[in-house]
Amino acid sequence: MGLSEALVDLQELTERLRRECPWDREQTERTIVPHTVEEAYEVADAAIAGDDAKLSDELGDLLFQVYFLALLLAEKGQLGLEDIARGAHEKLVRRHPHVFGGDELDSAGEVRRTWESSKRDLEGRAGIFHDVPDSLPALLYARKVQRRAAAIDFEYPDTAGALADLDDELRELKHALAEADEIAPETEPPAHVFEEMGDVLFAAVNVARRLNVDPELALRAMSRRFVQRVERAERSAAAEGKSFAELPLEEQDRYFDRAKEEFE
Repeated sequence: MGLSEALVDLQELTERLRRECPWDREQTERTIVPHTVEEAYEVADAAIAGDDAKLSDELGDLLFQVYFLALLLAEKGQLGLEDIARGAHEKLVRRHPHVFGGDELDSAGEVRRTWESSKRDLEGRAGIFHDVPDSLPALLYARKVQRRAAAIDFEYPDTAGALADLDDELRELKHALAEADEIAPETEPPAHVFEEMGDVLFAAVNVARRLNVDPELALRAMSRRFVQRVERAERSAAAEGKSFAELPLEEQDRYFDRAKEEFE
């Protein structure tokens, strides 16, 4: 089966499900989009894990989401899948003049700046941050607005500058904490502590951006490593007849450090 035939089969399957499946018939863009986002995260997880078989499977699920949403648009008399594909093709050609035109760009940074400039010019964007989606996860939203600012050269000149800013924000957070009373668990922190914590996170995302590290994926990967290490520490304690949850912190740390060494 060739590519064209496989894609036509998927389109026909999508249309049949929309006609004959009670669940699919009830769906709208609003009800489907949460599933689309979930599938995108599962694609990311598979890619980070280096699991090619799972990545292929998850890409198929995400592709179905594209076909389904395109079908919903077509039902409303809007552009269909063919129009969407042609629009994507034309947009990518237009935004890569260094490939399809006479422009010469020597670095990925130049390509991104040209890309952002092209979007501003062709979309008639009203302001630097016009159309940045509010629905993006916070870390990705921060990176997006930082990229927009960088496209007009409003950024630190190098990674050292971004790191120095992170150091400054950490010092300001420590100062805010020193002025505040002890913050009890499950209580609202003082407003200035909240703001300084936000500054630290924003500065950390900026460092990640300069290092070409996706902050969302990096944090998810670290969180998973933490879960794995704690679970390994818990099993090690249980093997010695101890309950990890009931151990004093010093002993928990000992099992945790051992688990870290086993994962390295």
